Amino acid sequence: MSINNSISLASPVMATYSRFPVTVVKGKGSYVWDEKGTQYLDFTSGIATCNLGHVPDVVKEALEEQLQNLWHCSNLYNIPNQQQLAAILTDNSCGDQVFFCNSGAEANEAAIKLARRYANKVKGKESPEIVTFQQSFHGRTLATLSATGQEKIQQGFLPLVSGFNYLPFNDEEALELLYTLEPAAVLLELVQGEGGVIPANQEWVSKLAKICQEREILLMVDEIQTGIGRTGTLFAYEQYGIEPDVISIAKGLGSGFPIGAMIAKEEAAKGFDPGSHGSTFGGNPLATAAGLATVTHITESNLLNNANEISGYLDKKLQELKEKYSFIKDIRGLGLLKGMVVETNALGIVQKAIENHLLILTAGPNVVRILPPITVTKEEINEFIKALEITFQGIEKGE
Repeated sequence: MSINNSISLASPVMATYSRFPVTVVKGKGSYVWDEKGTQYLDFTSGIATCNLGHVPDVVKEALEEQLQNLWHCSNLYNIPNQQQLAAILTDNSCGDQVFFCNSGAEANEAAIKLARRYANKVKGKESPEIVTFQQSFHGRTLATLSATGQEKIQQGFLPLVSGFNYLPFNDEEALELLYTLEPAAVLLELVQGEGGVIPANQEWVSKLAKICQEREILLMVDEIQTGIGRTGTLFAYEQYGIEPDVISIAKGLGSGFPIGAMIAKEEAAKGFDPGSHGSTFGGNPLATAAGLATVTHITESNLLNNANEISGYLDKKLQELKEKYSFIKDIRGLGLLKGMVVETNALGIVQKAIENHLLILTAGPNVVRILPPITVTKEEINEFIKALEITFQGIEKGE
């Protein structure tokens, strides 16, 4: 089995994706089905997007109700769902105000623009710069891929947007450069998802946050992949004991319905005023209905406790696999964002897993990325481990 690296010339779909030979037509909970009715255990969650599983009833009902009333409304008018979602996000974070958009890239784009405008308008800096980190991933717009610390993402898109400096991730000595660079902001992921599922070290994050506070540098945390319960808290930053000035979220926010948001503390939010930034579809009634139902359900249920408990169980089962198979070199990550570091080709494991009705991902050439929904059960974890073992046995036999 191989990925289809090209789209048929007869297809009107542009060839920007390498696609696996699976056509998904239905989903519910931790499972999806193809057009032939074959069931797959989905431990990708739409790349950390369907945190409540596929088609969660609570979100489906909210969308069906909103569909009967209003689909779209200009942001020139008040949108009740938007106000309520902003309130629940600020009530459950260290932020004070929210800007809504359509995706994670747009949320990070908004954060970059806010940092620059805050530095220019409030701090009087003419050419503010932003520090990001090597192996980071912040999106595919021109500004966010310029912020991304991976040359392979930037290849072919030169000239990049200027104003970004990339420091080594988890390197305490490198943080001393913040004193000489004097950036307007620092943008980081607390777990580098696309970069290999690499968690930030607690001591490193604490030192970074302290420097940012001392030097009045905006600390901006990209929670596109880690936010909305994936790591066992609503936001990953809560586990590091820090308070970012800006938080970007998307993916899990709408349970698969496109929505992104940037949450900012009151001081940082001074960078924007009417007319400085906007989005036609951002925060529309449908998207915010999905977001409101998702976040309300997570904060008012026992799901975060479940995510913590079940992630411990998943860790235990993955460590047992590591002891059994010598090509597994490490298990890392946070909560239900796991990375399995392997000696063999990670893509080969992902491809073989599909044959065993299991969907998983890669995070670079030698990391298998595992992203079950936060609603996952122990029985589904056991099913996942069984399918993975069958996959490994097939690889060892050279099948």
